[in-house]
Amino acid sequence: MTGRTAESKADFSRIYTRPDPREFVAALAPLSYQVPRLARPIVEEELAGRTDRPVLDVCCSYGVNSAQLRCGVDLAELADRYADPALAALDPAALTAADAAFFAQRLVAPEVTVLGLDASAPAIGYARAAGLLADGWAEDLESAAPSAALAAGIADVGTVVCTGGVGYVGERTFGRLLDVLDPAGLRLVVFVLRVFDYGPIAEVLAGRGLVTEKRPGTFPQRRFADAAEQEAAVHDVRARGLDPAGREADGWYHAECFVSRPA
Repeated sequence: MTGRTAESKADFSRIYTRPDPREFVAALAPLSYQVPRLARPIVEEELAGRTDRPVLDVCCSYGVNSAQLRCGVDLAELADRYADPALAALDPAALTAADAAFFAQRLVAPEVTVLGLDASAPAIGYARAAGLLADGWAEDLESAAPSAALAAGIADVGTVVCTGGVGYVGERTFGRLLDVLDPAGLRLVVFVLRVFDYGPIAEVLAGRGLVTEKRPGTFPQRRFADAAEQEAAVHDVRARGLDPAGREADGWYHAECFVSRPA
């Protein structure tokens, strides 16, 4: 049985502390984790004509959004890749080098520069070494303001992406990011599980002149890890006045997509 974070989610924190993503992929691929793939066309729509400014991936983990955006590689393909016994036998440094060559060969959008922010130093280190992140910072903005290095490194960011971090991070993180980002021309694409309320974050963004709209429909994120996680999620979405039928009641976390732009 997995642990629990807050009332709903299974605790996968251990998979973010490894020096490479093999355990991360092994844990999430069987649950059909797919929101980075579903997010890609929406992010690309917001990036159209704006790739001169970097993308900041908040809660980027091992760079899966960058793998999708820059290389067209999703988690299912990574799971197939890591099933190769030859790769399974590699030590983390050798795997990271092999992955760097793999992603370089698959590059389809070299014009997109992705920066990363995550609390996990091992995940950031891998994503940088594998060439998925141009730069990255292991910082927890729920606990402290951005370092001088982070503030300087993200000063030119034009798009912020977050596909699974809300719940781990909240309005404090987004407020501290907006303290150092220029809201003029800034876009945010944030996918939020329906168990969480995005309202407080949207209020912070509104205070910086950014208007948030919800994209139509919902997006399946992953299957539940077990019956207890599903039961808690169904409870939580009902408590928010939402109907879990066809979504959480059918065994899937569903996310809503919010896009914010200058007024």
